[in-house]
Amino acid sequence: MAAMPAAAGSHRSPPSKAAERSLPVANVGRIMKKALPPNAKIGKDTKDVVRECASEFLCFITSKASEKCQMEKRKTITGEDLIWAMDILGFDDYVDPLKAYLTKYREVNSSYCSYQAKFLL
Repeated sequence: MAAMPAAAGSHRSPPSKAAERSLPVANVGRIMKKALPPNAKIGKDTKDVVRECASEFLCFITSKASEKCQMEKRKTITGEDLIWAMDILGFDDYVDPLKAYLTKYREVNSSYCSYQAKFLL
């Protein structure tokens, strides 16, 4: 089947699979700037390389977590699945801090939801 021609005035091609999985470069740049002195500059190519590495890392971890979910016949990847994948893949230095963060996140989110429910009923 022949490809459809682009609409008049449209010069963009549809995003590739890799582009769909990549993190937004603006978000990556913002995170990078927070770790640097205020007057530091970051080149576009540097942001692109970090974005590519971060995207690949997230795909690597998510893929392992997804395998676990498939073996357990589940469709939803949880925070615990991602932490398990990081532990299995050798990123064990991050496991305890991530467990603590996930617990705290759920506590805060739970109390916020309880607070909202109180005023909506």
